[in-house]
Amino acid sequence: MKAMNPVVHFEMPAEDRIRMADFYTKVFGWQAQLMGEESGNYVTVATTEMGENGRPKMPGVINGGFYPKSKEMPAQYPSIVIAVDDIRESMKHISAAGGTVMGEPVEIPMVGSYVSFIDTEGNRVSILQPAMQK
Repeated sequence: MKAMNPVVHFEMPAEDRIRMADFYTKVFGWQAQLMGEESGNYVTVATTEMGENGRPKMPGVINGGFYPKSKEMPAQYPSIVIAVDDIRESMKHISAAGGTVMGEPVEIPMVGSYVSFIDTEGNRVSILQPAMQK
């Protein structure tokens, strides 16, 4: 049986990242951290209490982030990020199974290698090889 790869993160596009962060903080109590231009103006979102290892204390709970909407990017919808052991090998499996990998992986400092893909149903999903697994 093939090992399962877990969902570890969610992402949602935002036209106004401050407005979106304020909304989810007020409504759900999430903690948002606005990153700078060097991080693509990304907003990290904590949805649960974190442990010393930087991971959620409660099993099965994930955190996420908001990214700026852009006319140049396709498929800007809420999506999930799946952790993988080997991003290059996973990209091959995605293509072989009928998905479309969207470019080459990008390195996110202290996070890992990340790339999005379109599945067979037109959904944008992403994979992440965590930095600790390299």
